[in-house]
Amino acid sequence: MRRLRIVIFAKAPLPGMAKTRLIPALGEQGSARLAQRMLRHAVDESLAAAIGDVELCVTPQPDAPPWRPWRDRGWPVDWQWQGEGDLGARLDRAARRVLSAHDAVLLIGTDCPGLTRHHLQLAARQLMTHEAVIIPSTDGGYVLLGLVRHHPHIFEEIPWSTNRVCAETLARIGTLGWTVAQLAALSDIDEPADLAAVPPGWLA
Repeated sequence: MRRLRIVIFAKAPLPGMAKTRLIPALGEQGSARLAQRMLRHAVDESLAAAIGDVELCVTPQPDAPPWRPWRDRGWPVDWQWQGEGDLGARLDRAARRVLSAHDAVLLIGTDCPGLTRHHLQLAARQLMTHEAVIIPSTDGGYVLLGLVRHHPHIFEEIPWSTNRVCAETLARIGTLGWTVAQLAALSDIDEPADLAAVPPGWLA
């Protein structure tokens, strides 16, 4: 297995700041609780996959007060700041940094309860024979992007938060001539209509 790192992009799950598009359905506190549950899930599954290092790439900075109770959990993860810029700039920065010291990176978020250790393990295996792997989201984005090479073209001027993100990313990978494995799509939880995909008990 290549030396791999899973990078989890996360925003501090605070009321009024986390999953704000779900507030009409869940309220500020309910949306924050769901965001907290999804963050725990992403970290727990990444650690359980046992395929490499795990990093939490967060905003605000890791030493900011909102992260103190999370750091006190003692998770065996590396904490990094996402830095400034749009999502593409932050993803590009993380991919470049990780691939300077590792053979492969899996970039994920915290919005997909269906993303499990088994998906992470399968994605890692695909990177043994491909230069990229992607798990689309059902809304046209992606829930995982894995790479063994870095190129800023994959992240520059992508129409983030639209249904063209995955298709455009695949097109960019194609123009680079890289091989890519595309796995079955999973559901992100962004809008009230997405709550049907939340596992039973998570909203209790």
